Amino acid sequence: GYTNAGKSTLFNALTGAAVVAEDKLFATLDPTHRRIALDGAPEAVLVDTVGFIRDLPHELVAAFHSTLEETREATLLLHVVDSGARERDELEARVNEVLAQIGADEVPQIVVMNKIDTLADEPPGSGEPRLERDNSGAVWRVWVSARDGSGLQLLLDAIGERLRVHFERRVLVLPPQAGRLRARLFEQAHVVDESLTDTGGWRLEVTVRPGVLERLCRAEGIEPDTLGPS
Repeated sequence: GYTNAGKSTLFNALTGAAVVAEDKLFATLDPTHRRIALDGAPEAVLVDTVGFIRDLPHELVAAFHSTLEETREATLLLHVVDSGARERDELEARVNEVLAQIGADEVPQIVVMNKIDTLADEPPGSGEPRLERDNSGAVWRVWVSARDGSGLQLLLDAIGERLRVHFERRVLVLPPQAGRLRARLFEQAHVVDESLTDTGGWRLEVTVRPGVLERLCRAEGIEPDTLGPS
């Protein structure tokens, strides 16, 4: 999003990190990474990027674009917009144009309408936290205030919901000798539930990226098909 849309304030509110959140150009010069916990989904890494600015001098355009290139590798983009800005639709469109220029326009987005605490509540309800879904039922826009915390849980839930489609849920029964695999699953997957089996092993319900379980099993010399519940 554009500078002063509240990106760093939102980042701080979601992660508790002490990132500079000042009302000036280039307050965030380098991307900052922090982990966030999500309900029902693996941990995610949230990245605070440099903000867009109006009328960027031509000689800085290439350097600015290079700082945004890692957005192409993202699973989900949070496009932060100042909901009280008169030109918010124009600024939102400009951000999407730049994303297209750097090849990140196919990365899924949630538009975060920030600063609802500054709205005059006209029409009624405009200053309330809420989310909107597209025709497919996916959350595409969430209205929040990073400053007072309104709507942040809605946003976290929406992030988790959008990320879960990139993971598969598996139920695994691990024998006692698969303790190292169990430890790796706790590191690289999200363990939803765990219980002990009668044989001294573990029954795990996990969400994991496709292919990760197979890779971990190969490293331990275990066939994934042998780990299903009996």
